[in-house]
Amino acid sequence: MLGAIVPSQGRRSVFVEQALMAAIGAGLPVAEPSGNMVVDIGGGTTDVAVISLSGIVYSRSVRVAGNEMDNAIIQYLKRKYNLLIGERTAEAIKIQIGSAFPLDKPLTMEIKGRNLIEGVPKTLTVDDSEIRERLEECVATIMNAIRVALEQTPPELSADISDHGIVLTGGGAMLRNVDKRIQEETGLPVSIAADPLASVVLGTGKMLTDFKLLRRIAIE
Repeated sequence: MLGAIVPSQGRRSVFVEQALMAAIGAGLPVAEPSGNMVVDIGGGTTDVAVISLSGIVYSRSVRVAGNEMDNAIIQYLKRKYNLLIGERTAEAIKIQIGSAFPLDKPLTMEIKGRNLIEGVPKTLTVDDSEIRERLEECVATIMNAIRVALEQTPPELSADISDHGIVLTGGGAMLRNVDKRIQEETGLPVSIAADPLASVVLGTGKMLTDFKLLRRIAIE
């Protein structure tokens, strides 16, 4: 959840589900009676939510997201190549050649780190397929959360999601072909928010200029 300040009868804090804020920032029509699904893949958690009439119909959060993907890359290089890298390098690898679904064109990347055995700098080249394999467990966990959400969605809203599809937000939405992976396994259309990294911030800004909406979606 994320907190926001509402200047009503003095100043007080109210809480709003982060997935709902991301949906608003992504431009979803959250106030309408139709169902919308948002998957917010952040740094520490992935939040999956079905939204209708300014409220959360179903939500599920898993502690697998961008940070866990970075750690999976770090551990893989340490085990297989005895190469120690930092979090910034792991994130760069994820961004440059990481993927959730096979790429049309193979990618490689030169990585610099420290040899754990000899204690000296070492450089090696890895390709997208081995990084994708290391990210598979993280991606599979996110996919399972999405499948559970679809199973738990009321039938009348499931039809809406079939028409509107699933919207991805958060930094993890920028992982190559994550939208194709979700579409392949669910059979639903999948789109990425125009500015996935800023969706929650944009949603916060919109709510703070629409107090009626904020009061409707705030958690008491």
